[in-house]
Amino acid sequence: MLIGLAAIIALFTILWIVSLVVRNSSIVDMWWGPGILVIGLAYFFTTAGAQSRAQLVVALLALWAIRLAWHIGARNIGHGEDFRYAKWRQERGASWWWYSYFKVFVLQSVIAWIISMPLYFAIAPATPARLTPFDVAGALLFAFGFFFEAIGDEQLRRFKADPANKGKVLSTGLWRYTRHPNYFGEAVLWWGFGLFAVATGKYFALIGPAIMTWLLIRVSGVSLLEQTLKTTKPGYAEYIRRTSAFVPMPPR
Repeated sequence: MLIGLAAIIALFTILWIVSLVVRNSSIVDMWWGPGILVIGLAYFFTTAGAQSRAQLVVALLALWAIRLAWHIGARNIGHGEDFRYAKWRQERGASWWWYSYFKVFVLQSVIAWIISMPLYFAIAPATPARLTPFDVAGALLFAFGFFFEAIGDEQLRRFKADPANKGKVLSTGLWRYTRHPNYFGEAVLWWGFGLFAVATGKYFALIGPAIMTWLLIRVSGVSLLEQTLKTTKPGYAEYIRRTSAFVPMPPR
């Protein structure tokens, strides 16, 4: 597994150097998906696992990584540094150049490596040689989460693209049933990757999607975003009252 950690740290170190040149640490966000793809490819090319499972997992991983990078890039490019990184840059002053390497790039490398634990145990083992019911379930769960996230992102993109919706809360489509369909879909597809690891008997690899789900709900996703939305977007408190935070449910 250390080859995966070395691969993503090498990639993110290069990105850190680029971020110093362009003075924008938020470029790391667009490379989150491709970074995890690099981890998966490192496992694929350095192990001799069951080809049917390994190829399927890498293909699904590439699909996820490319879509996520495209989505985040289209949203962020041309809009300057994300407010979180800009705030940290201001707080750290002249020391941000080296501090950002550890707080942003190395930290995200390690988190990505831990979360992607199921990838190693899905790609590396040589047995079982054929796909199992767990593999099929993993692929179906991935597909559900992938399309749920992609549809949620597209609905939000179209909503924001309409000037008439400025300052309003999106509460239609998937956003009628959960305040964060993109985060929910992301969690679900990672549980799909977890089932591929279960197919090789490595149940403990489910710690990866469990950590991802916890981060999305309690740390970098729902909790962090809603601290801002509750104070800056009129009507969001009412939206919270009637709409599930994460798991899709009928509106209250």
